[in-house]
Amino acid sequence: MQILSKNEQPQRSHPWIATVMAVGGAAAVCFGIALSISVGAATISLQTVWDAVFQFNPDLTDHQIIRELRLPRALTAALVGACFAVAGALMQGMTRNPLSDPGILGINAGAGFALALCFAFLPGLPFSYLILFSFAGAALGTGLVYGFGSLARGGMNPVRLVLAGAAVSALLVALSQGIAIHYRIGQELAFWYAGGVAGVKWLELQVMLPWAAGGLIAAVLLSRYVTMLSFGEEVAAGLGLRVGLIKLAGVIIVLVLAGSAVSAVGSISFVGLIVPHLVRFLVGVDYRFIVPCSAIMGGLLVVAADIGARLINPPYETPIGALIAIIGVPFFLYLARNERRQL
Repeated sequence: MQILSKNEQPQRSHPWIATVMAVGGAAAVCFGIALSISVGAATISLQTVWDAVFQFNPDLTDHQIIRELRLPRALTAALVGACFAVAGALMQGMTRNPLSDPGILGINAGAGFALALCFAFLPGLPFSYLILFSFAGAALGTGLVYGFGSLARGGMNPVRLVLAGAAVSALLVALSQGIAIHYRIGQELAFWYAGGVAGVKWLELQVMLPWAAGGLIAAVLLSRYVTMLSFGEEVAAGLGLRVGLIKLAGVIIVLVLAGSAVSAVGSISFVGLIVPHLVRFLVGVDYRFIVPCSAIMGGLLVVAADIGARLINPPYETPIGALIAIIGVPFFLYLARNERRQL
């Protein structure tokens, strides 16, 4: 597999593959959402799912289960998968760091730390405010990681940045757990650290949707400039790009995408690492194709993981974060080994 690196970039893009991936992936996401609604503690036929969505009958228990529990859960899974994947794609393109991912570089841990503070000191805070604190925590995690990474002798490189991310994530998680123990909020935080969409209601989805949709649209609009940045800041500046402004816009978009996703479903790592690399391998280096395809494939990955979480050990659910990590950890080690060879 050809991996994005500092020293070399593949020069070809494949618009027709991107088109096929977008159309086929969108169809697969729709089928995955329907299947996700169908399976669970009580299996419901796809015909009943169709009727509940388009011909809702409040007198039928299955229709109520679908509308109130399973539909918001499935839609949220697709949306947060898109957010994590696009955030990872932007981070990889802007920093030319193939190991970038919101979970690995401390963004998710920062958002989780902010949520721990909210649960401890502001109990009962509406979700519309929780999501704002999640953005602030994500910014805190990002600032700490890049701050510590820049202190390393010889400057930052992908491996040092990942080490800084691991250290900052461990620190923030430890602080969050300390707060949870002292203030007895471990049960509230357990959901966020396990990562999952179980229990997501329409309220969370409605609050998250404008932020996530705005972030995804902004990412698509910024994708042309991210392509230029992915070839190096000198090249981008030579083409007339205002590098600092584009990077600032990209960082804000990443914080909004990752922060809104973590506030709804908790910390799910490796989606933003795996998906952009696979998409880039198939469609080439043009982020006008990478960003939308990553959104679709990220949504598909999380929806599929949510289905698997319910089928592995019924009636209990396996955390989505654990399932994705089974794929993500070996993939991360493979990338880290390649990057080390290039340093």
